[in-house]
Amino acid sequence: MTDKNVLVIGGGVAGLSAAIELARSGVRVDLVEKSNFPGGHAIQFACKAADKCVKCGACAAEEKLRDALEHQNIRLVTGAQVQNLSKNNGRFSATVQKKPAYIDPQKCSDCGLCFDKCPSGAILRGFSRSHSPFYSLCEEKCLYVKDKSCRLCEDICPESAICLDKPCESYRCEPDAVVIATGFAPFNPENKPYGYKLLKNVITNLELERMLRAESRAIRPSDNTEPKRIAFIQCVGSRDAQLGHVWCSKICCGSALRMARLIKTRQPETEITFFYMDVQTFGKDFKVFYESVQKEVRMIRAIPGDIFKTENESLRVTFLNPPSHETIEEYFDMVVLSIAITPYSDNKSLAELTGLEIADSGFFDSAGAKSGQGIFTAGTAQGPMSIAESIVSAGDAAWKTMRYLEFRNEK
Repeated sequence: MTDKNVLVIGGGVAGLSAAIELARSGVRVDLVEKSNFPGGHAIQFACKAADKCVKCGACAAEEKLRDALEHQNIRLVTGAQVQNLSKNNGRFSATVQKKPAYIDPQKCSDCGLCFDKCPSGAILRGFSRSHSPFYSLCEEKCLYVKDKSCRLCEDICPESAICLDKPCESYRCEPDAVVIATGFAPFNPENKPYGYKLLKNVITNLELERMLRAESRAIRPSDNTEPKRIAFIQCVGSRDAQLGHVWCSKICCGSALRMARLIKTRQPETEITFFYMDVQTFGKDFKVFYESVQKEVRMIRAIPGDIFKTENESLRVTFLNPPSHETIEEYFDMVVLSIAITPYSDNKSLAELTGLEIADSGFFDSAGAKSGQGIFTAGTAQGPMSIAESIVSAGDAAWKTMRYLEFRNEK
């Protein structure tokens, strides 16, 4: 299979996994990731092991990223998008456009001076030490890109690793098959009555993941103190008929409960309340895990209404008490919103590019994947999945791709 090439679109855990499986079979892989850092959402997650592993999958994402970066059959391109895709005589032709590589990975020493000094916050920091360089430039925030008014990062870089006049690049590839693994978009909860972006101490579960990864503990954003009372609110944007999001996002309960358990282990004085509709089961050890969590976390089967700020930046949360049907008010130092997994914003344009079908949910219809024509889907591009499920899905897509390539060889 050394003469075969596959284009994998999306460098999250599913894209990385599919690329690795194909590369290990001797296939050359072009792995194209839109963001500046590979690994997707999963690479931002914290290990949630307390006294033992809870199978959250965070370490698997790190492992997949390392394996992909080290494999000689994988060409990983970040900050890039597939602009055109056509097929002729059984082979595809794709144009990949890449944003300027403002920071040279060969020169950058990861000192972080640009990150510390940038006046507009345009320098982004990676999530994994496997990210190289560990820093990247966000064009939307960069003053030089906007009006050429600032070159501070370029001027102060001790390694001369930054060049703000780099042009865009593009290249063509001719893959024999394509795997779509573009992942998901986190639901934006700003229009929900929870004050997200207005109240400093209302954060999302993804923001808590990054906080626990970086700081190893929960910190109240308003004053950098340890919160004494935390509320988790589940199903924000999931199972919501008004939004048309009727699906369960599947992973939120497990992720939130694991984080709650981790916080209780590291910050035992913190009181945690868990508001939910139903608890989605996960894994064969769920029953034992859930029973142990219930001893440490207060579970309330209700979804709060509004959240209001108090004078000291604490949060007043109102909810309907299930047994009495009375409206209750309670106060918390921090609220964590478990936001929905929603379809990736580029799904429609990718569907037009590839001819794939989009389901009513907005995710790719896995049953309608054009396996006979060499286009496959993997991971949360198909719908909500855990990290483990995404890896399995990617393995399935890689296997189908190999079968397709073998069939074409036989013709």
